[in-house]
Amino acid sequence: MAKQAYATSSLVVGYALCSSLLAIINKYAITKFSYPGLLTALQYLTSVVGVWVLGKLGFLYHDPFNFQTAKKFAPAAVVFYLAIFTNTHLLKHANVDTFIVFRSLTPLLVAIADTTFRKQPCPSKLTFTSLVIILGGAVGYVMTDSAFSLTAYSWALAYLITITTEMVYIKHMVTNLGLNTWGFVLYNNLLSLLMAPVFGLLTGEHLSIFRAIESRGQGWFELDAFLAVSLSCVFGLLISFFGFAARKAISATAFTVTGVVNKFLTVAINVMIWDKHASTFGLVCLLFTLAGGVLYQQSVTTKGNSPGQREAAEKQGRGEYDTDELDEENQMLVSSPKVV
Repeated sequence: MAKQAYATSSLVVGYALCSSLLAIINKYAITKFSYPGLLTALQYLTSVVGVWVLGKLGFLYHDPFNFQTAKKFAPAAVVFYLAIFTNTHLLKHANVDTFIVFRSLTPLLVAIADTTFRKQPCPSKLTFTSLVIILGGAVGYVMTDSAFSLTAYSWALAYLITITTEMVYIKHMVTNLGLNTWGFVLYNNLLSLLMAPVFGLLTGEHLSIFRAIESRGQGWFELDAFLAVSLSCVFGLLISFFGFAARKAISATAFTVTGVVNKFLTVAINVMIWDKHASTFGLVCLLFTLAGGVLYQQSVTTKGNSPGQREAAEKQGRGEYDTDELDEENQMLVSSPKVV
Protein backbone atom coordinates (compact mmCIF):
# COMPACT_ATOMS: atom_id res chain seq x y z
CA MET A 1 0.00 0.00 0.00
CA ALA A 2 2.79 2.40 0.94
CA LYS A 3 4.68 1.51 -2.23
CA GLN A 4 1.58 2.20 -4.36
CA ALA A 5 1.04 5.56 -2.64
CA TYR A 6 4.68 6.48 -3.28
CA ALA A 7 4.36 5.51 -6.94
CA THR A 8 1.18 7.55 -7.34
CA SER A 9 2.74 10.56 -5.63
CA SER A 10 5.79 10.29 -7.89
CA LEU A 11 3.60 10.29 -10.99
CA VAL A 12 1.60 13.32 -9.83
CA VAL A 13 4.75 15.26 -8.90
CA GLY A 14 6.34 14.33 -12.23
CA TYR A 15 3.29 15.51 -14.15
CA ALA A 16 3.05 18.72 -12.11
CA LEU A 17 6.71 19.57 -12.75
CA CYS A 18 6.50 18.83 -16.48
CA SER A 19 3.22 20.69 -16.95
CA SER A 20 4.18 23.78 -14.95
CA LEU A 21 7.67 24.06 -16.47
CA LEU A 22 7.01 23.20 -20.11
CA ALA A 23 5.81 26.62 -21.30
CA ILE A 24 8.76 28.29 -19.53
CA ILE A 25 11.23 25.79 -20.99
CA ASN A 26 9.81 26.31 -24.48
CA LYS A 27 10.11 30.08 -24.02
CA TYR A 28 13.72 29.66 -22.92
CA ALA A 29 14.42 27.34 -25.86
CA ILE A 30 12.98 29.75 -28.44
CA THR A 31 14.98 32.57 -26.83
CA LYS A 32 18.24 30.67 -27.24
CA PHE A 33 17.32 28.97 -30.52
CA SER A 34 15.29 31.40 -32.64
CA TYR A 35 14.11 28.92 -35.27
CA PRO A 36 10.57 27.92 -34.22
CA GLY A 37 9.99 25.63 -37.20
CA LEU A 38 13.14 23.61 -36.60
CA LEU A 39 12.51 23.55 -32.85
CA THR A 40 9.04 22.02 -33.27
CA ALA A 41 10.38 19.56 -35.87
CA LEU A 42 12.95 18.35 -33.33
CA GLN A 43 10.18 18.02 -30.74
CA TYR A 44 8.07 15.95 -33.16
CA LEU A 45 11.07 13.75 -33.95
CA THR A 46 11.78 13.19 -30.25
CA SER A 47 8.16 12.22 -29.59
CA VAL A 48 7.98 9.83 -32.56
CA VAL A 49 11.26 8.12 -31.69
CA GLY A 50 10.35 8.04 -28.00
CA VAL A 51 6.95 6.40 -28.59
CA TRP A 52 8.46 3.91 -31.05
CA VAL A 53 11.32 2.94 -28.72
CA LEU A 54 9.08 2.67 -25.64
CA GLY A 55 6.69 0.55 -27.70
CA LYS A 56 9.50 -1.79 -28.74
CA LEU A 57 10.62 -2.08 -25.11
CA GLY A 58 7.09 -2.98 -24.03
CA PHE A 59 6.43 0.09 -21.86
CA LEU A 60 3.44 1.14 -23.98
CA TYR A 61 1.36 0.00 -26.92
CA HIS A 62 0.60 2.14 -29.96
CA ASP A 63 -1.38 1.35 -33.10
CA PRO A 64 0.78 0.47 -36.12
CA PHE A 65 1.15 3.13 -38.76
CA ASN A 66 -0.73 2.65 -42.05
CA PHE A 67 -1.43 5.05 -44.91
CA GLN A 68 -5.22 4.63 -44.97
CA THR A 69 -5.53 5.73 -41.36
CA ALA A 70 -2.99 8.49 -41.98
CA LYS A 71 -5.13 9.89 -44.81
CA LYS A 72 -8.17 10.06 -42.53
CA PHE A 73 -6.10 11.56 -39.74
CA ALA A 74 -4.44 14.18 -41.97
CA PRO A 75 -6.93 17.06 -41.34
CA ALA A 76 -6.44 16.74 -37.57
CA ALA A 77 -2.66 16.62 -38.02
CA VAL A 78 -2.70 19.76 -40.17
CA VAL A 79 -4.70 21.73 -37.59
CA PHE A 80 -2.52 20.36 -34.80
CA TYR A 81 0.61 21.42 -36.65
CA LEU A 82 -0.80 24.91 -37.16
CA ALA A 83 -1.69 25.13 -33.46
CA ILE A 84 1.86 24.19 -32.41
CA PHE A 85 3.34 26.40 -35.14
CA THR A 86 1.41 29.49 -34.02
CA ASN A 87 2.00 28.58 -30.36
CA THR A 88 5.78 28.55 -30.85
CA HIS A 89 5.77 31.84 -32.75
CA LEU A 90 3.62 33.37 -29.99
CA LEU A 91 6.19 32.32 -27.38
CA LYS A 92 8.93 33.77 -29.59
CA HIS A 93 7.32 37.21 -29.69
CA ALA A 94 5.53 37.35 -26.31
CA ASN A 95 6.05 36.24 -22.72
CA VAL A 96 4.62 33.14 -21.05
CA ASP A 97 1.91 35.16 -19.28
CA THR A 98 0.52 36.38 -22.61
CA PHE A 99 0.39 32.79 -23.84
CA ILE A 100 -1.51 31.63 -20.74
CA VAL A 101 -4.03 34.49 -21.04
CA PHE A 102 -4.83 33.70 -24.65
CA ARG A 103 -4.91 29.96 -23.97
CA SER A 104 -7.42 30.64 -21.21
CA LEU A 105 -9.68 32.43 -23.71
CA THR A 106 -10.41 29.20 -25.57
CA PRO A 107 -13.59 28.31 -23.58
CA LEU A 108 -15.09 31.65 -24.68
CA LEU A 109 -14.42 30.96 -28.37
CA VAL A 110 -15.58 27.35 -28.04
CA ALA A 111 -18.86 28.50 -26.47
CA ILE A 112 -19.42 31.03 -29.27
CA ALA A 113 -18.57 28.50 -31.98
CA ASP A 114 -20.76 25.79 -30.43
CA THR A 115 -23.76 28.13 -30.15
CA THR A 116 -23.32 29.86 -33.52
CA PHE A 117 -22.16 27.10 -35.85
CA ARG A 118 -23.07 23.81 -34.16
CA LYS A 119 -26.45 25.04 -32.86
CA GLN A 120 -25.70 23.93 -29.32
CA PRO A 121 -27.69 25.34 -26.36
CA CYS A 122 -26.64 28.74 -25.05
CA PRO A 123 -24.35 28.62 -22.00
CA SER A 124 -25.96 28.57 -18.56
CA LYS A 125 -25.87 31.68 -16.37
CA LEU A 126 -22.95 30.34 -14.34
CA THR A 127 -21.04 29.43 -17.50
CA PHE A 128 -21.76 32.86 -18.99
CA THR A 129 -20.54 34.53 -15.79
CA SER A 130 -17.30 32.56 -15.89
CA LEU A 131 -16.78 33.51 -19.56
CA VAL A 132 -17.29 37.20 -18.70
CA ILE A 133 -14.69 36.88 -15.92
CA ILE A 134 -12.24 35.26 -18.34
CA LEU A 135 -12.86 37.97 -20.94
CA GLY A 136 -12.56 40.76 -18.36
CA GLY A 137 -9.24 39.43 -17.09
CA ALA A 138 -7.91 39.05 -20.64
CA VAL A 139 -8.99 42.58 -21.66
CA GLY A 140 -7.39 44.03 -18.53
CA TYR A 141 -4.18 42.15 -19.26
CA VAL A 142 -4.02 43.32 -22.89
CA MET A 143 -4.72 46.95 -21.98
CA THR A 144 -1.85 47.03 -19.47
CA ASP A 145 0.63 44.89 -21.43
CA SER A 146 3.73 47.08 -21.75
CA ALA A 147 5.24 44.55 -24.17
CA PHE A 148 2.26 44.76 -26.53
CA SER A 149 3.19 44.29 -30.18
CA LEU A 150 1.08 43.73 -33.27
CA THR A 151 3.24 40.76 -34.27
CA ALA A 152 2.82 38.95 -30.96
CA TYR A 153 -0.93 39.49 -30.80
CA SER A 154 -1.35 38.48 -34.44
CA TRP A 155 0.24 35.15 -33.60
CA ALA A 156 -1.94 34.94 -30.47
CA LEU A 157 -5.08 35.42 -32.58
CA ALA A 158 -3.92 32.80 -35.08
CA TYR A 159 -3.26 30.39 -32.22
CA LEU A 160 -6.72 30.99 -30.74
CA ILE A 161 -8.39 30.29 -34.08
CA THR A 162 -6.50 27.04 -34.73
CA ILE A 163 -6.85 25.66 -31.20
CA THR A 164 -10.57 26.46 -31.14
CA THR A 165 -11.04 24.77 -34.52
CA GLU A 166 -9.35 21.68 -33.14
CA MET A 167 -11.53 21.63 -30.02
CA VAL A 168 -14.84 22.19 -31.81
CA TYR A 169 -14.46 20.20 -35.01
CA ILE A 170 -11.31 18.18 -35.51
CA LYS A 171 -11.68 15.93 -32.48
CA HIS A 172 -15.08 14.80 -33.75
CA MET A 173 -13.59 13.95 -37.15
CA VAL A 174 -11.12 11.41 -35.77
CA THR A 175 -12.96 9.76 -32.88
CA ASN A 176 -14.13 6.93 -35.15
CA LEU A 177 -10.63 5.92 -36.24
CA GLY A 178 -10.24 3.51 -33.31
CA LEU A 179 -6.74 4.62 -32.37
CA ASN A 180 -5.52 4.28 -28.81
CA THR A 181 -3.96 7.22 -26.99
CA TRP A 182 -0.35 6.51 -27.97
CA GLY A 183 -1.53 5.81 -31.50
CA PHE A 184 -2.91 9.36 -31.60
CA VAL A 185 0.42 10.69 -30.33
CA LEU A 186 2.35 8.73 -32.96
CA TYR A 187 0.14 9.79 -35.88
CA ASN A 188 -0.04 13.40 -34.73
CA ASN A 189 3.69 13.82 -34.35
CA LEU A 190 4.79 11.73 -37.33
CA LEU A 191 2.47 13.54 -39.76
CA SER A 192 3.48 16.87 -38.26
CA LEU A 193 7.14 15.95 -38.69
CA LEU A 194 6.50 15.26 -42.38
CA MET A 195 4.86 18.69 -42.76
CA ALA A 196 7.67 20.58 -41.01
CA PRO A 197 10.01 20.89 -44.07
CA VAL A 198 7.16 22.30 -46.16
CA PHE A 199 6.44 25.05 -43.64
CA GLY A 200 10.16 25.67 -43.26
CA LEU A 201 10.40 26.38 -46.98
CA LEU A 202 7.22 28.49 -47.07
CA THR A 203 8.34 30.69 -44.19
CA GLY A 204 11.93 30.96 -45.43
CA GLU A 205 13.30 29.74 -42.11
CA HIS A 206 15.70 27.39 -43.89
CA LEU A 207 17.49 30.43 -45.33
CA SER A 208 17.99 31.87 -41.84
CA ILE A 209 19.41 28.56 -40.64
CA PHE A 210 21.85 28.33 -43.57
CA ARG A 211 22.95 31.93 -43.03
CA ALA A 212 23.52 31.33 -39.33
CA ILE A 213 25.65 28.26 -40.01
CA GLU A 214 27.69 30.07 -42.66
CA SER A 215 28.24 33.20 -40.59
CA ARG A 216 29.42 31.30 -37.52
CA GLY A 217 31.68 28.90 -39.39
CA GLN A 218 33.21 26.38 -37.02
CA GLY A 219 31.56 28.09 -34.06
CA TRP A 220 27.94 27.57 -35.15
CA PHE A 221 27.33 25.08 -32.33
CA GLU A 222 26.22 26.75 -29.08
CA LEU A 223 26.06 24.62 -25.95
CA ASP A 224 23.37 26.67 -24.19
CA ALA A 225 21.08 26.51 -27.25
CA PHE A 226 21.67 22.76 -27.54
CA LEU A 227 20.80 22.19 -23.88
CA ALA A 228 17.69 24.39 -24.11
CA VAL A 229 16.39 22.55 -27.20
CA SER A 230 17.21 19.13 -25.71
CA LEU A 231 15.39 20.01 -22.48
CA SER A 232 12.36 21.19 -24.46
CA CYS A 233 12.23 17.97 -26.48
CA VAL A 234 12.66 15.71 -23.45
CA PHE A 235 10.00 17.53 -21.42
CA GLY A 236 7.67 17.37 -24.40
CA LEU A 237 7.84 13.59 -24.31
CA LEU A 238 7.82 13.31 -20.51
CA ILE A 239 4.59 15.28 -20.16
CA SER A 240 2.76 12.71 -22.28
CA PHE A 241 4.12 9.85 -20.20
CA PHE A 242 3.43 11.44 -16.80
CA GLY A 243 0.10 12.89 -17.98
CA PHE A 244 -1.30 9.53 -19.06
CA ALA A 245 0.14 7.66 -16.10
CA ALA A 246 -1.20 10.21 -13.61
CA ARG A 247 -4.67 10.13 -15.16
CA LYS A 248 -4.77 6.38 -14.63
CA ALA A 249 -3.45 6.59 -11.07
CA ILE A 250 -5.73 9.29 -9.64
CA SER A 251 -9.35 10.39 -10.01
CA ALA A 252 -10.52 12.78 -12.71
CA THR A 253 -11.21 15.42 -10.07
CA ALA A 254 -7.73 15.11 -8.58
CA PHE A 255 -6.22 15.31 -12.05
CA THR A 256 -8.19 18.45 -12.85
CA VAL A 257 -7.16 20.08 -9.57
CA THR A 258 -3.54 19.22 -10.35
CA GLY A 259 -3.90 20.87 -13.76
CA VAL A 260 -5.26 24.06 -12.21
CA VAL A 261 -2.45 24.16 -9.64
CA ASN A 262 0.05 23.66 -12.47
CA LYS A 263 -1.06 26.86 -14.17
CA PHE A 264 -0.58 28.90 -11.02
CA LEU A 265 2.83 27.24 -10.54
CA THR A 266 3.77 28.24 -14.08
CA VAL A 267 2.94 31.87 -13.32
CA ALA A 268 4.83 31.80 -9.99
CA ILE A 269 7.94 30.15 -11.44
CA ASN A 270 7.92 32.47 -14.44
CA VAL A 271 7.89 35.51 -12.12
CA MET A 272 10.67 34.19 -9.91
CA ILE A 273 13.25 33.06 -12.46
CA TRP A 274 13.49 36.05 -14.86
CA ASP A 275 12.04 39.38 -15.94
CA LYS A 276 10.12 38.01 -18.96
CA HIS A 277 6.72 38.40 -17.33
CA ALA A 278 3.83 40.84 -17.06
CA SER A 279 3.51 43.83 -14.74
CA THR A 280 1.94 43.46 -11.31
CA PHE A 281 -1.47 44.57 -12.55
CA GLY A 282 -1.08 42.30 -15.57
CA LEU A 283 -0.41 39.36 -13.27
CA VAL A 284 -3.56 40.21 -11.27
CA CYS A 285 -5.55 40.17 -14.52
CA LEU A 286 -3.94 36.86 -15.43
CA LEU A 287 -4.94 35.33 -12.09
CA PHE A 288 -8.43 36.75 -12.62
CA THR A 289 -8.59 34.96 -15.97
CA LEU A 290 -7.40 31.68 -14.43
CA ALA A 291 -10.04 32.01 -11.70
CA GLY A 292 -12.67 32.41 -14.40
CA GLY A 293 -11.32 29.22 -15.98
CA VAL A 294 -11.74 27.35 -12.70
CA LEU A 295 -15.34 28.60 -12.40
CA TYR A 296 -15.96 27.59 -16.02
CA GLN A 297 -14.82 24.03 -15.30
CA GLN A 298 -17.31 23.80 -12.46
CA SER A 299 -20.16 25.25 -14.51
CA VAL A 300 -19.89 22.89 -17.48
CA THR A 301 -20.21 19.79 -15.33
CA THR A 302 -23.94 20.46 -15.13
CA LYS A 303 -26.40 19.17 -17.71
CA GLY A 304 -27.16 21.10 -20.85
CA ASN A 305 -23.66 22.12 -21.81
CA SER A 306 -22.25 21.08 -25.15
CA PRO A 307 -19.51 18.46 -25.56
CA GLY A 308 -17.21 21.09 -27.02
CA GLN A 309 -17.57 23.27 -23.94
CA ARG A 310 -16.96 20.32 -21.61
CA GLU A 311 -13.85 19.40 -23.58
CA ALA A 312 -12.57 22.96 -23.39
CA ALA A 313 -13.02 22.88 -19.63
CA GLU A 314 -11.15 19.60 -19.34
CA LYS A 315 -8.25 21.07 -21.27
CA GLN A 316 -8.31 24.20 -19.12
CA GLY A 317 -8.05 22.09 -15.97
CA ARG A 318 -5.38 19.76 -17.27
CA GLY A 319 -3.01 22.54 -18.08
CA GLU A 320 -2.57 22.31 -21.74
CA TYR A 321 0.05 20.37 -23.42
CA ASP A 322 -1.41 21.08 -23.28
CA THR A 323 -2.58 20.17 -27.27
CA ASP A 324 -1.30 18.68 -26.68
CA GLU A 325 -1.26 19.46 -23.63
CA LEU A 326 -1.93 20.79 -26.67
CA ASP A 327 -1.38 18.92 -24.51
CA GLU A 328 -2.21 20.29 -25.97
CA GLU A 329 -0.97 18.35 -23.57
CA ASN A 330 -2.80 15.52 -22.05
CA GLN A 331 -5.60 16.11 -24.26
CA MET A 332 -7.89 14.68 -26.42
CA LEU A 333 -5.60 13.31 -28.92
CA VAL A 334 -2.98 14.57 -26.72
CA SER A 335 -2.41 16.93 -29.16
CA SER A 336 1.04 16.36 -28.27
CA PRO A 337 3.56 16.76 -25.73
CA LYS A 338 4.26 20.29 -26.59
CA VAL A 339 1.71 22.77 -26.12
CA VAL A 340 1.06 23.61 -22.79
